[in-house]
Amino acid sequence: MKLPAFYPILDTGAVLARGLDPVRAAQDILDGGARILQFRHKAFLSRQAYGWLEAIAGLTREAGVPLVVNDRADLAKLFGAALHVGQDDLPPAAARTVLGALPLGFSTHNEAQLRASEDEPIDYVALGPIFGTATKENPDATVGLDELRRLRPLTRRSLAAIGGITRARSEEHTSELQSRGLIS
Repeated sequence: MKLPAFYPILDTGAVLARGLDPVRAAQDILDGGARILQFRHKAFLSRQAYGWLEAIAGLTREAGVPLVVNDRADLAKLFGAALHVGQDDLPPAAARTVLGALPLGFSTHNEAQLRASEDEPIDYVALGPIFGTATKENPDATVGLDELRRLRPLTRRSLAAIGGITRARSEEHTSELQSRGLIS
């Protein structure tokens, strides 16, 4: 799976903490030109949260943009979306049995995890957090750009650099990362 240069993650907890509507936030992200969107909902999946996902799936479908569901293989399958799992979630091999051929991504946080991901039945890998992030209760150690540069050649898969990437940081570093072939 080839990933676009910008991989936005709509974290419902972060959106709600700012008093925003998750569906409106998704529409704004898509209107801003996103070519992929991950729905990340770590709280209990209430009917309301299911409704947000259903509406966002409709928005991404209308925009022709892949939707990625975080952690929930059942919901990814239900909506025909990609799935993204982390180190402490459903193992990729188990997720693959639910997803079939739907795309599957996997988070890594260091060299050992990135190397181990090569043996997993996944389509892309994420590495991070690149910068400090406030959207996780117990974030992994920051990877940083130098480590991203060092680790990028260790995987043949598309790689999403995630965690703490803001507009200001991306504008500051995008041309450098593109020139080094770290992102497309």
